[in-house]
Amino acid sequence: MSNHISRRDLLGSAAAAAVVPLAASSLGDSSPQISLKSKNPKLRDRTQPEVYTGQDLRFIGMPVGGLFAGTLYLGGDGQLWNWDIFNQKKDGAVERTNTEFMGESLSQGTGANYVDPVSQQSPFNQHFELIAEGKPEKRVRFGKINFRGEYPVGKVEYLNADSDVEMILVAFSPFIPLNVDESSYPATTLTFKITNVGKIQTQYRLQYVTENPVLTFTRKKRSDFKLTAEKSSTGGILFGTSSVKSDEPIRSEIHYQDWSSGTYGNWVPSGTAFGKTPRKVSELPTYMGPVKAGTEFVVNTHQNRNGEDVGQADAHVGLLVSPEFIIARNYINMRVGGGSHKGETCVNLVVNGKIERSVTGHDSNEMAWESFDVRNLAGKAAHIEVVDSFTGGWGQISLGEVVFSDATRASAPLEESHDFGTFSVEFAGGANQTTIGGTSVVGKSVSLAPGESKEVTLIVAWHFPVVDSGLPGKHNWYATKWANAGEVSQEILSKWTHLCNTTLAWNKTWYDSTLPHWFLDRTFVNTSILATTTCHRFDDGRFYFWEGIGCCAGTCTHVWGYAQAIGRVFPGVERYLREKIDFKKAFHQESGAIDYRAEYHQIVAHDGQCGCIMRAYREHQMSKDNKFLTGIWPQVKKATQYLINQDQDRDGILDGAQYNTLDTAWYGKIAWISSLYLATVKATEAMANAMGDKEFAKECAAIAESGSKQMVDQLYNGEYFIHKLDPAHPESNNTNNGCHIDQVYGQSWAHQVGLGRIIPKKETVSALKALFKYSFYDDVWEYRRKVKGIPGGRWYAAPGEPGLIMCSFPHGGAAESVGKGGDAWATMYFNECMSGFEYQVGAHMISEDLVDEGLAVVYAIHQRYHGSKRNPYNEIECSDHYGRAMASYGAFISMTGFKVDGPNGKMSFSPKKSGKFRCGFINERGWGTYDRSSSGVETVTYAHTV
Repeated sequence: MSNHISRRDLLGSAAAAAVVPLAASSLGDSSPQISLKSKNPKLRDRTQPEVYTGQDLRFIGMPVGGLFAGTLYLGGDGQLWNWDIFNQKKDGAVERTNTEFMGESLSQGTGANYVDPVSQQSPFNQHFELIAEGKPEKRVRFGKINFRGEYPVGKVEYLNADSDVEMILVAFSPFIPLNVDESSYPATTLTFKITNVGKIQTQYRLQYVTENPVLTFTRKKRSDFKLTAEKSSTGGILFGTSSVKSDEPIRSEIHYQDWSSGTYGNWVPSGTAFGKTPRKVSELPTYMGPVKAGTEFVVNTHQNRNGEDVGQADAHVGLLVSPEFIIARNYINMRVGGGSHKGETCVNLVVNGKIERSVTGHDSNEMAWESFDVRNLAGKAAHIEVVDSFTGGWGQISLGEVVFSDATRASAPLEESHDFGTFSVEFAGGANQTTIGGTSVVGKSVSLAPGESKEVTLIVAWHFPVVDSGLPGKHNWYATKWANAGEVSQEILSKWTHLCNTTLAWNKTWYDSTLPHWFLDRTFVNTSILATTTCHRFDDGRFYFWEGIGCCAGTCTHVWGYAQAIGRVFPGVERYLREKIDFKKAFHQESGAIDYRAEYHQIVAHDGQCGCIMRAYREHQMSKDNKFLTGIWPQVKKATQYLINQDQDRDGILDGAQYNTLDTAWYGKIAWISSLYLATVKATEAMANAMGDKEFAKECAAIAESGSKQMVDQLYNGEYFIHKLDPAHPESNNTNNGCHIDQVYGQSWAHQVGLGRIIPKKETVSALKALFKYSFYDDVWEYRRKVKGIPGGRWYAAPGEPGLIMCSFPHGGAAESVGKGGDAWATMYFNECMSGFEYQVGAHMISEDLVDEGLAVVYAIHQRYHGSKRNPYNEIECSDHYGRAMASYGAFISMTGFKVDGPNGKMSFSPKKSGKFRCGFINERGWGTYDRSSSGVETVTYAHTV
């Protein structure tokens, strides 16, 4: 690459570039299905940006809040929805009941939101609107809306109004690669460019209408508070709450039930979940932990009294119904625990045959006080029913004391409520209309001459400090930076020029490229997972990630090991995870083992162990010097030695039990895990050389060299790489002769960090071609309807949709994959399509010059997540906004051939396209644009440096 570095100012025109009219796309219509198996060359075309309109707007929900600050969606019509900012434990972006599909009842974790996507909904009422001022005023209605998503920036165009006006919205939360703090505001910004297309001077008002959202959930359970709303000095509103004491006389409580008799008394159980009597708390299984029932006996439907295991105990169903009673107090207070499945693990209050109130558990055995406000039901006959109709995980409900009272029973002080906090609405330059009430309005007016345009910027911020009780932290990080939401808004306004221009400069940098628009969209879109409740940052500085929203604790090493985006866009986050979690909190100094879920599951996942070491090398490359690596090198070395110790003959093929991301321990010679092992020792060799540890570097190099040969000699069947079983473990799940999606995963990782070959190219390319031949389908149903011997599988690619199957069996062996007496349930994964795995393969294909095949695999995912079908911004695996999907960024690395060696100040590109080429980049010192002219002259331009 040329040493010449030119510099240009991208900031001055960035804001203007963001509000140009939106053009239609040749690939962005509502019928995007094209044949991919034939390696469609159209996928290489630049094309026009994809624009959604009409019915394709229904499911759009682009995360538009700050990193680690909850989940806020921008809808296809520009309205804000979801609002998962209140620290409520949720399984998925939007909790829901099961849905029926292909004869199965699908839950959140098995694909309900994929096959039956949700449209706009929110826990409180709010919206923006454009008002044509005058006598009378009227709300402007638009006949056509176009949406263009370029995460982190959403652009919405409003046309064909019933007034002479057009409007363009540009929405984002500040987003600056390499700067985590300035990308983590608990806020969003909406800038409206309003244009008078009429012939007379006209005045319009953009206004935001909202309820006070503070205590949105808690207000249903307690009465010791008063909602507040204060007008700011700039005309905005700061919403909050304060504690109050009621002056109303308190009648004596009625202790309706506490199960102290050890029987159900007049309550009537049915089904098998409740047994014949309540459970004695001291006899509940110890793995449930402290349930905090407060009584000797409790209703609990985790029915293990007959020796059932955990899954079987949750599978019982039943109903418990109380006698009828007259509602004689203001509140019904209950201790409730168990599953959070609405309508399926719940306690209901029934009046005249109608469910008037309902509450679930919170996926916790620890019981908490819940309250029904029944003041409007006073004097009516009612009964309580305890429902358990859910048979999967957390298919249980617990009920303790039931007390009728004129006051709620709080489990904690008001300020410890998860939705206690503040909410702010402000306009840049100040609002000129403010109305405070049950529904409040903040507005800003503009007077427009014919043809004139003006911009109005709205800032909406939130500040809810106390995190969900299922998380290991206490408070959100943002609570350490700002005292309330008003301070958040004011800081954004004070730094608006910098924050806006730099965010839009990044947007311009990413899209000012010769790569296809669809490819740029899809490979960066999953970075938005950081701006959902999958990802958290606590007041002690800890970064902590679910696998997907509410799903599977502990920043799981074998899931996040696939993710490439964070380490490239916000490498400081990944450096923290290596320094403070993988090689400290989760690290066993005596052995080198890394607990794959830190404190949540203290065993090694072998693919995760490899992934931690590979990511340590990537984070070293994205650092300015050797300081990071020097600090963790002793642990990295020991972690690699842990793996070497499981390679008994040092031949480069791992031995023994190998627990992995498919949720069981496999045995035998496993191509994909050993390939990761080879990439790991190769990366460790490079790190050892950087640290001056020549002896260990030599040992690692020898293993890598041997393993490269042994992979071919022992595990290559002439077409692809396989899994040779260990006869001592016939129960082990396996892929035997199957064509497994990750079979050369280690070589894929090696390309991502510039390590060169760890498996010979000829055999690697043959394996990738076999995957495309045997496992890639234009219609996955063509495979799934025919496969024999493997039961089920979740639906992340539906009939009629394209995808790369996890493991096909072109030469037989599907029935043998379940082992003998093993964990047969986990083999369902082999039938599935999961985007994170697919991206890994697509990126690898591109790296090996199988560009058309790789683009087809990536576009298959893009096609599945078209707005006409479901939310394009929510890739699902087990739960919503699943972390493994961040592997998408790896395909971008492969297409550009980007390599970086930060400590030595080196960066290079080898694009998979001849002639003129341009793309964005991020390295250890900043970000900008790489240009290669048609004559081969290379130029690097920095738009932002750190």
